[in-house]
Amino acid sequence: MHVRILLLLASLLLPGTLRAEAMPAEKAGFASRLTIYLAKGPADACGPGCDRWIAIEGEIDREAALRIRRFLAAVKDLQRPIYLHSPGGNVEQSYAIARLLRSRKAIARVGRTIATACAAGTQGDAACLKLKNASGEVEAELTTNRAMCNSACAYLFLGAASREVAPDATIAVHNSKLVLAFDGRPDPAAVAEYRRRRLLAADRDRAAFIAAMGIGRELDSLIRTVKFESLHVLTRSELHGFGIDTRPLAETNWSLEKEARPFVRKIATAKKANGSAFRTMELRLSCESSKGAPLTFAAEVDETATGKSTILITADADKEKTAGGSPLRIGKHEVWRSNIEPDMVKAILASRSLQVRESTPIADDKTDIMTFELELAGLPSQWARLTASCALPTPGPASSWPTLPGKAAPWQAVHWPESPWTPAPQLTVSTNPRPAPSP
Repeated sequence: MHVRILLLLASLLLPGTLRAEAMPAEKAGFASRLTIYLAKGPADACGPGCDRWIAIEGEIDREAALRIRRFLAAVKDLQRPIYLHSPGGNVEQSYAIARLLRSRKAIARVGRTIATACAAGTQGDAACLKLKNASGEVEAELTTNRAMCNSACAYLFLGAASREVAPDATIAVHNSKLVLAFDGRPDPAAVAEYRRRRLLAADRDRAAFIAAMGIGRELDSLIRTVKFESLHVLTRSELHGFGIDTRPLAETNWSLEKEARPFVRKIATAKKANGSAFRTMELRLSCESSKGAPLTFAAEVDETATGKSTILITADADKEKTAGGSPLRIGKHEVWRSNIEPDMVKAILASRSLQVRESTPIADDKTDIMTFELELAGLPSQWARLTASCALPTPGPASSWPTLPGKAAPWQAVHWPESPWTPAPQLTVSTNPRPAPSP
């Protein structure tokens, strides 16, 4: 009976279709084909000493793996990082691309590549895609802010040997939905049986793939609980615990924020010494004046603290140049702010890293000391852009920060990747499924 059902369905299925279709609004801003190209940016755009990378963006279509394979075969630099920005797409193609990345021992990160020759909001337009698909390198900027690798893209990402997700980028997962297309009116019972078998096979394939990539089985268990209509953005603890991004400290590049009063900033998440929890923090450097340059440090409050913490910030180029003090508590955050002298600014710009030491009184008269270093690569170029922006007239008052009463800090707000325009993964079968021999 089962054999006859499968033979009947094989004859009635439209060629090559077993998909999870997304609504048109869910695809807004992304090309319908996965695009891959070489990009070149300013010094340290993709990390210390890195100004060239590979960009992969758009929906994962049914021919994506072959194009990616051909493109990467011509790229001999295996150390050039790959930046992904995709809402998802074809699951089986994502598996194939992931295995290709694993064979290259690829370095993958989540980030948006913004071609400088394309106007704002046109990165997925036909003219811009033509530029990106041409031979040669594309002049571009790189940002992790609002970058995503969701749905099927998450599987693609797992294939890389080295994986990094910045604190302001996201990986989101959910279960798949099977949509069958038929030419005719097959028996409903036969359709239900075929659907059940196909979904079971898809679950087995996903579990086997995740295990082959060396990722904890807990990820597969989580995916099974997330409905197709929803998305689960992986937390920093989950990224670390599942083995996706195991860095104890993750940080963004320095970026210029052009508000009424512009500033440069870096966001970081650091793993606490005890347990698996992570703490998010932000460092800001604002326009220099006769009183100095305002330096601000904000972080989530450590709920285990029994007293005021103390912050000490040191530039490695001159250990005598330090700044710090006790932050003020504002809601669920603690904020320290001070004007630093020009010599301290020069020391920071000349340094490779900034050391942050936070001492927090905890129970039993003990002190928890958290020390970490933040990369300064890329700050000099962003500081130059900030200086130019500071010379412009300010149109209005600066925005309140890090939080207003009843509102979360920018990096804690309900995050945009949960918006409804993120497509779900897709499943496909071959055009001519091979039936079992008839008894």
